[in-house]
Amino acid sequence: MNIQANNQKVVQLARYIEAHADESLPLSRLADESGLSAAYLQKIFKACVGVSPKQFQDAIRQQRFKGYLKQGQSVTDAIFESGYGSVSRIYDKAVRGLGMTPSQYKQGAANAHIYFTSGKTPVGLLMIAATDVGVCFAMFGTNQRELKKNLQEEFPHAKLQSSAADQSQALQNWFDAINVHLSDGAPQPDIPLDIRGTAFQIKVWTFLKHIPDGHTVSYKEVAQGIGQPNAIRAAASACAKNRIALLIPCHRVLRGDGAMGGFRWGVERKEALLQLENKKGSNSRA
Repeated sequence: MNIQANNQKVVQLARYIEAHADESLPLSRLADESGLSAAYLQKIFKACVGVSPKQFQDAIRQQRFKGYLKQGQSVTDAIFESGYGSVSRIYDKAVRGLGMTPSQYKQGAANAHIYFTSGKTPVGLLMIAATDVGVCFAMFGTNQRELKKNLQEEFPHAKLQSSAADQSQALQNWFDAINVHLSDGAPQPDIPLDIRGTAFQIKVWTFLKHIPDGHTVSYKEVAQGIGQPNAIRAAASACAKNRIALLIPCHRVLRGDGAMGGFRWGVERKEALLQLENKKGSNSRA
């Protein structure tokens, strides 16, 4: 089967999963639906979308679950409406992927503890913040007050705590690893992330994480890479809503004509990041 046929199969299957996300969808059922073997189906779906069929279904359920909470439904009603089937499943971190309990998410992360730290980097002031799952926020700004305001707006009722090295060593280590990456040409660090978004956004952000250091793609290639070639504007919008700079490298996405395009933290910073990565690539080939 050629690549185009594979992509068409995956798109059809993704739509099927979305339409039946509240049902049990074992790989055997998806294989019957697609007419492919379970192993081959799993392989091409992950290659095209960036996640397994199960992870894709969970992302759709998470999106619906969050929507029901924001509409004012109780946590229990939201759990069953979104297709989880039991209260225990949504509280399983591997399934919910929220970085906080559902009731905390509904209340704007009420009582959730989020630690943050900030410091200067070669491309400006950077603040990172993390839940117990991983980094949930990494943004550039002009001053700490502005960045903390952005963090508070993202998690309006969370308990934010500035992190000294003796309070959250892991967070400080992550910040230092990012700074070394930017300063000395070290590989981009593999840091645990707490990613939350729509199913589509998660597909885009997962794709971005796989763009190699020093390489660039177009928004069109991003849309094609997630199996939705007509969703170019939506892919650009997902890039613009990325709240985790560098670790989800939306700076590596350019316009189709090679122009910089937009960047949440400024086009000049986007250019600087790409120049740093190009310089590292040149040095490694020297």
